[in-house]
Amino acid sequence: MTTKLQTIAAGALAIALAACSTTGTAEAESASASQATTDTPFPSTYEPYPGAPTALVGATIYDGVGGRIDNGTVFFSGGKIVSIGGPDTPVPADIAVFDGTGKFVTPGIIDIHSHLGDYPTPSVDAHSDGNEATSPTTPEVWAEHSVWPQDPGFARALANGGVTSLQVLPGSANLMGGRSATLKNVPSRTVQGMKFPGAPYGFKMACGENPKRVYGNRGRMPSTRMGNFAVNRQTWLDAKAYDGKKRDLAKETLKGVLDGEILVHNHCYRADEMALVMDMAKEMGYKVSAFHHAVEAYKIGDLLRENDVCSAIWADWYGFKMEAYDGILENAAYLQREDACVVIHSDDANGIQRLNQEAAKAQAAGARVGIDISDAQVIRWITLNPAKAMGIDAMTGSLEPGKMADVVLWNGDPLSVYSRPEKVWVDGALLFDAMDRKRRPVSDFELGQPGEGDVK
Repeated sequence: MTTKLQTIAAGALAIALAACSTTGTAEAESASASQATTDTPFPSTYEPYPGAPTALVGATIYDGVGGRIDNGTVFFSGGKIVSIGGPDTPVPADIAVFDGTGKFVTPGIIDIHSHLGDYPTPSVDAHSDGNEATSPTTPEVWAEHSVWPQDPGFARALANGGVTSLQVLPGSANLMGGRSATLKNVPSRTVQGMKFPGAPYGFKMACGENPKRVYGNRGRMPSTRMGNFAVNRQTWLDAKAYDGKKRDLAKETLKGVLDGEILVHNHCYRADEMALVMDMAKEMGYKVSAFHHAVEAYKIGDLLRENDVCSAIWADWYGFKMEAYDGILENAAYLQREDACVVIHSDDANGIQRLNQEAAKAQAAGARVGIDISDAQVIRWITLNPAKAMGIDAMTGSLEPGKMADVVLWNGDPLSVYSRPEKVWVDGALLFDAMDRKRRPVSDFELGQPGEGDVK
């Protein structure tokens, strides 16, 4: 009897991607894994899908760095951006050329805060694997060990949102939730086949209401904000004393943070707590890469800029609990006015499909109070800035020669609610084409079901 998995073309990594050559991809995964050093657990086996030299001409280009080129040209080959410029940019003969007249080109969209794969759809208890809520500190857990590559949310983020890279984080029940996983948004049989090559690990922390509520309700420490900080500080002190003679998975992660190899992503809402966390980081010898949610970041934009900490925020979520009460629509705009690092994130399986619209909403809120932020700068909020905070900005996040050819061709202004991705390339491989129904990734989980691979 033929199973669903057997219906997929050989080498398609357990996800149907019709009309996209996958010959040898499984073999490449195996070869890459065999080359990995034995002391690197769960190494990335990611290999780009086959691509072709491609040029997009005549489009309006936002390069992700803050620049705009009208009637521009982007040429990529071998999975990398080769050149970007105006209409006179040379393009080799006999390559794929797409007319972008009236359309827009951006780098691939990057979501710094996602739970896809760990809280996949369908959202049922059997799939709820994002919070190891059994101890206030669980630095030993890794989000990737819960990622289900068949989550249909990955394909929808690619097709509807142009998302080419994302960071999957553990949840926020714990003060220290564990390591994050930075992924390329490609079909794969395994999470290792999605792991972004060369990306540093992230480390999820949380302050405020969540940890004190979860553990205070169990009659144990922490039950207050001062308890949160006390547990954190003692855990860091214990980690600083770790000599590595006997393996301790939790302390290995914490040592990686203290050594600057693992980047801290801290769930935090209130401005006063963010300021205290930055002081704790200085005391213990680590650095916060980004505060996530950060609804009161606008109150301390100068401190965030001085400490080189990004704010990964929503456009308009606020008021759903007390620590979110002081959230304002102008958060991103006030941060930008202070020249602080702004990132628009999702934290939501639907929001990840609309990050371009979320960024536009935050831009509009600024305009209403007299803070005009260029479209090119706003695009940076969902491309280069998240890449910077995730430690992958040398490889992706902008359309610069030598970087990964993670590219989106939009059918209109990407900051318009009426626009959507027309084509999406990941490392130069065309993985989604709205004009070709065969070039749409479909999760194996969805095969044969009503609405299979729907693009809303």
